[in-house]
Amino acid sequence: MCLCSGITVSIIAFFFTIKFLCELAARIVSFLQNEDPGRRGDRSIYDYVRGNYLDPRSCKVSWDWKEPQEVGQTMTFRVQLFYKNGQPFPAHRPVGLRVNITHIELALDIPVTQEVLQEPESNVVKVAFTVRKAGRYEVAVKLGGLNVAYSPYYKIFQPGTVVPSKTKIAYHFSTLVLTNGQQHTLQIEPRDEYGNPTSNSTSLTDEENYSVHIHSLGTVDDDCSDDFYSKSVSLNKQQCQVLLRLTLRKTGCFKARISYKDQPLSNGEFDIIVLSENEKSCVEKNVSTPGISIYFEAYLYSSGNYSSSSWQLPASSLLAPQRRPSMGEEDEEHDSPVEGQPEKVKKPKKVYCYISPKQLSVKEFYLKIIPWRLFTFRVCPGTKFTYYGSDPVHKYLTLVVDDGIQPPVELSCKDRNIMAATFIRFLHKNIGGSETFQDKVNFFQRELRHIHSKKPRTKTCLKITRHAILESSLKVTRNFSVSDWSKNFEVVFQDEEALDWGGPRREWFELICKTLFDTSNQLFTRFSENNQGLVHPNADRPAHLRLKMYEFAGRVVGKCLYESALGGAYKQLVRARFTRSFLAQIIGLRMNYKYFETDDQEFYKTKVCFILNNDVSEMDLVFAEEKYNKSGQLEKVVELISGGAQIAVTNDNKIHYLNLLAQYRLASQVRDEVEHFLKGLNELVPENLLAIFDENELELLMCGTGNINVQDFKAHAVIVGGSWHFREKVMKWFWAVVSSFTQEELARLLQFTTGSSQLPPGGFNTLCPSFQIIAAPTHSTLPTAHTCFNQLCLPTYDSYEELHKMLKLAISEGSEGFGML
Repeated sequence: MCLCSGITVSIIAFFFTIKFLCELAARIVSFLQNEDPGRRGDRSIYDYVRGNYLDPRSCKVSWDWKEPQEVGQTMTFRVQLFYKNGQPFPAHRPVGLRVNITHIELALDIPVTQEVLQEPESNVVKVAFTVRKAGRYEVAVKLGGLNVAYSPYYKIFQPGTVVPSKTKIAYHFSTLVLTNGQQHTLQIEPRDEYGNPTSNSTSLTDEENYSVHIHSLGTVDDDCSDDFYSKSVSLNKQQCQVLLRLTLRKTGCFKARISYKDQPLSNGEFDIIVLSENEKSCVEKNVSTPGISIYFEAYLYSSGNYSSSSWQLPASSLLAPQRRPSMGEEDEEHDSPVEGQPEKVKKPKKVYCYISPKQLSVKEFYLKIIPWRLFTFRVCPGTKFTYYGSDPVHKYLTLVVDDGIQPPVELSCKDRNIMAATFIRFLHKNIGGSETFQDKVNFFQRELRHIHSKKPRTKTCLKITRHAILESSLKVTRNFSVSDWSKNFEVVFQDEEALDWGGPRREWFELICKTLFDTSNQLFTRFSENNQGLVHPNADRPAHLRLKMYEFAGRVVGKCLYESALGGAYKQLVRARFTRSFLAQIIGLRMNYKYFETDDQEFYKTKVCFILNNDVSEMDLVFAEEKYNKSGQLEKVVELISGGAQIAVTNDNKIHYLNLLAQYRLASQVRDEVEHFLKGLNELVPENLLAIFDENELELLMCGTGNINVQDFKAHAVIVGGSWHFREKVMKWFWAVVSSFTQEELARLLQFTTGSSQLPPGGFNTLCPSFQIIAAPTHSTLPTAHTCFNQLCLPTYDSYEELHKMLKLAISEGSEGFGML
């Protein structure tokens, strides 16, 4: 028995010895092969023999939350470090701990922070992070390039609760045209604070969560009773949508507000025109037969106050364009029967409103036979209608038309609702039924593909000389038809052997755009000498640059837009930084003085601001502009209006003067150049498709977002003023928000602050003046911008979330009217 026991003990001891020697050998091999000599320090082989080294497989990870967890919270977990022998490893020593958290579907990396906890053994590193996109994440924890035990980990974060300000109506339009008694379905996309779809929440089907408030426009009794409309709510989980079905049982114009738990949705306020069956038939007939002259008798008021809301036209509306008088009608007056109104109201002028798919024209007939056009408004999203009650003279319903450029026009019409609905229906057809930028882009590209679908998409070869790219390109496309421009270009550079699998074609587009819009060629020019200056058609182009070259430039831009509509590898961007006024003329807008701020900043700062901020009665200004030659000699005096050299500029009409000045300096001087550019552009892209965008959106469509580098942005931005809280907290939040922006959002921020979505060559370092972030003396308000100084005025905020919300609101919905927020 003793002998057997002794043999057993010896065998066990032998095996333990072998195991120890194998473990020792493994540690020595690990020491020799895997340990970085630069980090080995004073560690000896004896330390490895004793297991006195940090071992990733011995470390532990513990999570500070229970699953499932919603997005938006600050999440933490702890990494406990141990030696191979199981003893705690002091975390304050350099260990090369790396934590990478990635959204699996979006390939989005999440920034993390690490903090060594001062616990008794000090071997714990606390890792904190915040995720805002719902989904599945991979959490990789590594030490010295090796995964800790069980790494990588996988965690799922769910959407948060519904936030009304982030929830929106899909395929939104600012005015709906409905029929009395017929049901209309609104598709609502519930979102949490960070834009994640939240329609999987069971509470979303609760009808009580969604409320509809409707009131009549232009009547004293604004609120409509509950029996006037009905609603029902259902959930479409497959499309992550809530379906709200609305039925109105009263005709007229109404303001609607859709709310979730008494908070309005982000685009939940809109107008509704409800028609009777007969009115609907009239509108359908008008829209389906646009070739026939569609007109409505109306009455034009220069100003008035015809609603219970005590609304009045702005003072600028008194500065109506010059027009022929109408047989002394303006001198006649009628008593006002409406209480609270002036005792005398000027007699309205009888006019006719003609509506086509492209425009709304207001005309009068001189001597009852000669038509005289007074106003023209484009059928586009920029033309807004406001609805009011009856006028005091004829008791017809009133409509105010305002495009933001011309003075507002107030009309009363017996068939106001039919006229407005006809305009809105044309507008719906023009832009595809939705006002969001991406929906308009999708509609634009779909329509453009359809227009050219019958043209052959065969290849056509362009043999180009690289050192004379403009001349050779003009020569080879000289006899091209529209069908030829629609073909797939195969570019061959002379004396080069490269086959065109897409690369030479993309290079040709980039080089030809660079050549056309480079100011050294004098086809286009800048108002300022620095390289940030935006390009504008050159009113003083040399004689050898024929107008045909502008047609070619327009065709190149149209070709880029068409290629981009085809998608994929065909996408081509226009490599140029156009002035806002030039973009506005492409889509048919009139000029106003605000364009000077982005386009001709020196003129804006010296003359425009001086006139705006001072008394002009002593300046001896008249409605005329002096034009000088290059040597400084006066060439001629250009009257801005007929007889303008004898009409003084006063404080009452100085805005009108500045608008006329903008029209002359930015548009009239280059009318021929712009017309020829549009001739070439519209051969490939119809003007009605371009008109669905504003000038900011058109630039994004044509030029894209470029590549805006956040690190370059941060390195060259200048921070001015501010408290410790602003510099140490608000600015850190700001850069965190900017780092999360998409390229489109970065472009809109750049556009909001500098006036252009494109950076000059060299990036932020070459912006002149530099991009400045000014500490505004306000708290929790919208950021503002001064584009002529490249200044973003940033208020202080109490949280990252508040800054994120206000900044995105400013750049997406408050970007109109630079520096005027």
